Amino acid sequence: MDLEDAAVARKKHEASDRELVARLVGQARAEGLELVGENGLLNRLTKLVLESALEGELTDHLGYDKHDPAGRGSGNTRNGTRTKTVITDVGPVEIGVPRDRDASFEPKIVRKRQRRLSGVDEMVISLAAKGLTTGEISAHLAEVYGAEVSKQTISTITDKVIEGMAEWQNRPLDPVYPVVFIDAIHVKIRDGQVANRPIYVALAVTADGERDILGLWAGDGGEGAKFWLHVLTEIKNRGVADVLMMVCDGLKGLPQAIEQVWPQAVVQTCVVHLLRASFRYAARQHWDAIAKALRPVYTAPTEAAALERFMEFAEVWGGKYPAIVKLWEDAWAEFVPFLSFDVEIRRVICSTNAIESVNARIRRAVKARGHFPNEQAALKCVYMAVMSLDPTGKGRKRWMNRWKAALNAFEITFEGRLSATRR
Repeated sequence: MDLEDAAVARKKHEASDRELVARLVGQARAEGLELVGENGLLNRLTKLVLESALEGELTDHLGYDKHDPAGRGSGNTRNGTRTKTVITDVGPVEIGVPRDRDASFEPKIVRKRQRRLSGVDEMVISLAAKGLTTGEISAHLAEVYGAEVSKQTISTITDKVIEGMAEWQNRPLDPVYPVVFIDAIHVKIRDGQVANRPIYVALAVTADGERDILGLWAGDGGEGAKFWLHVLTEIKNRGVADVLMMVCDGLKGLPQAIEQVWPQAVVQTCVVHLLRASFRYAARQHWDAIAKALRPVYTAPTEAAALERFMEFAEVWGGKYPAIVKLWEDAWAEFVPFLSFDVEIRRVICSTNAIESVNARIRRAVKARGHFPNEQAALKCVYMAVMSLDPTGKGRKRWMNRWKAALNAFEITFEGRLSATRR
């Protein structure tokens, strides 16, 4: 069959499908059926498809069709059906599951003791990733789909991600990363009493330009350089021999911890963190003016020009907000490294989309939950949130389109370390 014949055959098949659908809809209207609902058209079609598929599975298992004389004396025969209600995307559907005489039939499309089809599980996990509680998910499924799913069942569904999370957390990593962003998100965990606990996040940009979250770790107190040393050492033990640049906040002792693990890594203070920390010392009505005054500092072409712009900022704002001036002075050594690099590298390092998009998604999910009963529940929520990032892939595509120029700049600036470690 040539391409033209194939196209004609496909169009005939599509026309036949549309004709069948039109007949079904017409029949449903004539009978006064709704499209959705307990006795709606979609519910009936789902029941028909599932029961037909189960009958097909039993036929394959027995080796002969229903009512086929070949089944006589075969040693195993059909043995009626049992009624079962399954939760589907169109709501609860009651189906008849066929049985065989010696109970050796193991259906695959709706397994024994299975009460939900996979689409429901995926829906529950998606809603949980957005921060909805088990009670809110249960209410949503009941309201929208008419499906009664208990809070315990929802918890059981989301608990399935724990197995995948453990495997993901311990997977081998690349030998070298051009940039790694590290940060901590604070969540409320009820352990005797509700307290803030940090969830540590490490996000890398790979040599191919993809963004890869290396792991999530729950801390036992306030964010500290000592725990970051533990996190970075674990990352190194998973195969990361070199990191060219590490972008982080201005936490005391963190540069020393990074140097202990990767001595050659350039430590760069995240500009977004510096700005956010600056706003904490200023009145809300001055935030826009302060942001505008600081922009010439972190966009300066050289360190000397940046210092000159900073002195101008200090002269205008130092009297009212001396704490902001001190903040930038203390962070200056880790703030300025990227000013000596190619503009393409600066764009990667200073991009607020890298770690901030991850943090924003995590914060939304965490805020929606309020607080968590234990550390495992908090990690599960954060893990589902980061796994649901960029579902369409558009963000990844945009990022990779900008990466090639930066890759060349990293290769030249860091004198072959990127390719040498990958070989």
